[in-house]
Amino acid sequence: MKSFVLAAVSAFILSGCGFHLVGRTPLPESMKTAYVQATDMQTDFAQSLRKALLAAGSRPPGDKRTASAIVYIIKDDVVRRTLSVSAENQPNEYEVTYTVRFSVSAGDKELLAPQDVSSVRSYSFDETKLLAKEHEEAILRQAMAHDLADRVIRQLSRL
Repeated sequence: MKSFVLAAVSAFILSGCGFHLVGRTPLPESMKTAYVQATDMQTDFAQSLRKALLAAGSRPPGDKRTASAIVYIIKDDVVRRTLSVSAENQPNEYEVTYTVRFSVSAGDKELLAPQDVSSVRSYSFDETKLLAKEHEEAILRQAMAHDLADRVIRQLSRL
């Protein structure tokens, strides 16, 4: 009996604090038919954001005129810089920075002013394993784009 009461109280507390399972961030009505607009819809971030919107229950329309809100991807940029080099002047480690600038509007009303989100990761580099390291960087970029899309969805859920 005590365990039943404890479970009921725990469920009540968790439901009252806004707890939601990971990946199931509910979107407000204004974002239920959000349209994503970007100069390049094939970037890792644009694809991740569309998937995250679908997972959150949004049904993006085919035409932005019928959308309840428009998410503008203003900047979608990946920069790689060398962190360290070997004695032979060969790169040993790289840092990848993925930066996204976005805003949200509904009609002629701005719901969210332009904001920047970014993610920084580093990885080691070995020229003898060039193909594998290029693949590792591509996977790293996809993971960073997914993380950034999740951060954007969390911000959209607060509108």
